[in-house]
Amino acid sequence: MGLSKFVDELPIPPVLQPRWKNKFYTYYEVNMTEFKQSLHKELNDTTVWGYEGSYPGPTIEVNSGEIVFIKWMNDLPDKHLFPIDYTVHGAGMEVPEVRTVVHLHGACVEWESDGYPETWFTKGFQQVGPYFRKQIYRYDNCNSACTLWYHDHALGITRLNIYAGLAGFYFIRDQRERLLNLPCGKYEIPLMLQDKSLNKDGSLFYPKQPDSPVPELETSIIPEFFGNTIVVNGKVHPFLKVEPRKYRFRLLNGSNSRFFRIKLDSGQLLYQIATDSGFMEYPIGVKEILLAPAERAEIIIDFTNLEDKHIIMINDAPAPFPTGAPPDENTGTVMQFAVTLPLSSVDTSVIPANMAPFPQINEQLSSKSRYLTLNDNRDQYGREFMLLDNKEWGAPISENPKLGSTEIWYLINLTGDSHPIHLHLIDFQIIDRRNFDVDKYNKEGVIHYTSPAIPPEPQERGLKDTVRANPEQVTRIIMKFGPFTGLYVWHCHILEHEDYEMMRPYIIVR
Repeated sequence: MGLSKFVDELPIPPVLQPRWKNKFYTYYEVNMTEFKQSLHKELNDTTVWGYEGSYPGPTIEVNSGEIVFIKWMNDLPDKHLFPIDYTVHGAGMEVPEVRTVVHLHGACVEWESDGYPETWFTKGFQQVGPYFRKQIYRYDNCNSACTLWYHDHALGITRLNIYAGLAGFYFIRDQRERLLNLPCGKYEIPLMLQDKSLNKDGSLFYPKQPDSPVPELETSIIPEFFGNTIVVNGKVHPFLKVEPRKYRFRLLNGSNSRFFRIKLDSGQLLYQIATDSGFMEYPIGVKEILLAPAERAEIIIDFTNLEDKHIIMINDAPAPFPTGAPPDENTGTVMQFAVTLPLSSVDTSVIPANMAPFPQINEQLSSKSRYLTLNDNRDQYGREFMLLDNKEWGAPISENPKLGSTEIWYLINLTGDSHPIHLHLIDFQIIDRRNFDVDKYNKEGVIHYTSPAIPPEPQERGLKDTVRANPEQVTRIIMKFGPFTGLYVWHCHILEHEDYEMMRPYIIVR
């Protein structure tokens, strides 16, 4: 469309105030509605969905250990913004077209409040899914300080609901974070990176058919969705005015399918301080950061002595990742930092030498190893669909770890894509990745390694809830299951894959 870049200022989502707070608990109400919002000044306002009238939704900030109750309410219209594919599991004609359920991604939470995909509800809770248990969710916030995000998780339409705008940040804070003297207040900024395609009238475009259409189907699921422009915090290619000092940015890849490999055109270092689930042991200075959908990273950028410079954040990740087409000038440009504000006070914040101990889980503690494949299949219409362990969503539950047990999962990727695999409830550590002979595995079911083990990249050495399982590699992760029992899910976080069978329930048993 040729929209001008860096003409809209970066919006910063407001922080949501609780309805009620005392020393025992905090209570919020969050309403989902449809409204119009400007994504770019050269376009008409865009109809989006959001929480509390904002896309992205307002940021929720809580303390570690704080008991928080949230009533998520659906006040959306009965008609969806985008075409529904009724052949997808859970999205048939027998369920209401518009239904939502909120998952707090990365949360340590009882299963009834986790946003299980079949706990959906409609406007005013008039209709609810088969696993719906409660209107008010409880979050125990048993994590250390970290950047989480909340988003929709309704079975069969997650890709459409998140694309419509149903996503927001959730920060957990703690005493250790306060003592680190990181950039804070107006110098701490969340950045939700997404890709969208916009029609000439400003409306959001989502395709009705894959590249090779299925004529007998009215609307059809696509293998992946890649938008043709980049949106940060709900604005196309925004700019942010900064002072010549250090800033802390909380990066989130909130896209459906697009990976981001972020760098600055100035060539300067990004100082990474946190992974998905909290602080790393010590900061690392890197030239680029790779984020798969749903992954987060916290970084410090130092703009000291860069007065009047304009620095562009660029993206060079191919789509699909890792073997797809390189980005063009629109998808390769993210946003601009304009170092044009005067220094308002002396910058006393620091990039700390050490942040949080990171005790490695000993592999000897593992009581079970699970070998789980990532598979590529074709459905009755010839469309590609992906499976975990070659099982569909509705197959009997096969992963049933015991409460308090430690397991190693071998993610055996037989597909050509890199898949961001997310487990609900728990954090894990990446042990290693190893190349293997896919043909031999397909013929004989034997893992024949063709390279030594590759340790996790420096930027992944921390607690994670989403891991890149790369093609033709076995990715090993280790985790302890708890502190809750119950029904959770694990899935690919490419939303088009998740919606079309690449998701499985798992249950933690006593």
